[in-house]
Amino acid sequence: MTQPIRWLQDEIADRMLQKLDLVKLPVKSALIVPDFPGDHCRFLTKRFPGVRIVSAPESDLRGFDLLRLKTANLWHSGLKSQADISLEEFQKSGRFDLPDHSVDLVFSDLLIQNLADPKAFLQECWRILKEGGLLTFSYLGPDTGKELYAAASPKWSLKKLASPWDMHDMGDALVGARFADPVMDMEYLNLEYESSAVLQTDAVALNLMEPLAEKLPISSEMPSKLTLEVVYGHAWAIGKHLAKPQDHIAYIDPSQILRKTRITPEIK
Repeated sequence: MTQPIRWLQDEIADRMLQKLDLVKLPVKSALIVPDFPGDHCRFLTKRFPGVRIVSAPESDLRGFDLLRLKTANLWHSGLKSQADISLEEFQKSGRFDLPDHSVDLVFSDLLIQNLADPKAFLQECWRILKEGGLLTFSYLGPDTGKELYAAASPKWSLKKLASPWDMHDMGDALVGARFADPVMDMEYLNLEYESSAVLQTDAVALNLMEPLAEKLPISSEMPSKLTLEVVYGHAWAIGKHLAKPQDHIAYIDPSQILRKTRITPEIK
C-alpha cells in the first residue's frame, strides 16, 4: 500500500484486531507483515503484554517514515528491542529471515493480493509458526475494482491483482499448506468518488492501474465508484510434528510415539 490508501490499511487492520480480540492464544512473539505506521502495534502489545514484535516494514517505507515506524514500535513495546526483517528479501527469495518455529502469531494486512505465489507465503508462515501458532490475514479478492474492468479503456493501463484468489481458493490453499481449522470471511466495501483524479490515485495505490496511469489525462468515462472485496481469514499451525502427508497417508517420527506400559495388578 502507498500513502493515498493508508486509511484503508488502518481500517482493515482495526477490523482484523477486533476478530483477534476473541482469540485465546498466549503470544510471546508476533510477525507483522507488512508493517506500517498505525495503531496495530499498540493494540498487539496491549493485547499480548510482553510480546516481542518482529517487523517486516512495507517495501516503500523510507527515511523518516521508516524511522517513525521503528520508533513507534519501540515505544509501544516498552522500549524492548524489536527485530526487523526485509519484506523485499521475502518477495525476492520467498523466504523470511527467521528460524523455524520462532513466532506465535503472523499478522498480515492487505499483502497477499500482491504476491505472485501466495502458496509460498503460506508455507513460510507454517514454517516459522510455533506449534499451536496462528496466522491471521486480510487481502483484496477478485471482485476488487470490478467497475474499472467493466468500463475498461485501453488508455487506463489497468492491471490485474497478482493473486486473484477468492476465499474458497484460500481456504483450500490453507488446508493444502497443512493449516488446521481455517476460518474465512468476506465483505464488500463500496467507495464513492466525487473526483476521477482521486479514484485514479487510489486505483494506482491498490495496484489496479500501472503507476504511469497517474500521468495520463483523466478520463470522464471513469466510474464514480470502486468496490473492494476484502477477504479475512485465520488458521492454526497444529500437528507440526507430523510429516507432510503423501498419498493421503501422514507419517510421524518414531520419537513421537509414546509407549504405554500396562501394569498387571499382583494377586495375592
